[in-house]
Amino acid sequence: MREVHEVGGYVTIVANAIVGLYGLAAWRWPRLRGRPLWIATIAAEATIIVQVLLGVLLYTVENIEPQRFHMFYGFVAFTTVGLLYSYKYLWKARGMLELAYGLGGLFLMGLAIRAIMYV
Repeated sequence: MREVHEVGGYVTIVANAIVGLYGLAAWRWPRLRGRPLWIATIAAEATIIVQVLLGVLLYTVENIEPQRFHMFYGFVAFTTVGLLYSYKYLWKARGMLELAYGLGGLFLMGLAIRAIMYV
């Protein structure tokens, strides 16, 4: 399970980087908006949720003690996913939905990079 969590960290970084750049491109060029953007966004953000769940399992079941900042970045990423979702109607009304999710994806990528640094 630890190896899955380690590899999943890199998958999370790449997925959120791609989705972040895709979201920014869709904000700039409206023809890129649509269902593929949101499917990719959901998949990338799901990697965060899976990583947090795997981390909690490693901590509770296998008694692996990570550094504190590793857990901190994981929970900040988990909270960020919830905040992005909860404010989506506000950003949509202002025409900034793709921008918010693009920047959010890049922020999640950065959090994942920082979490890997503190393993």
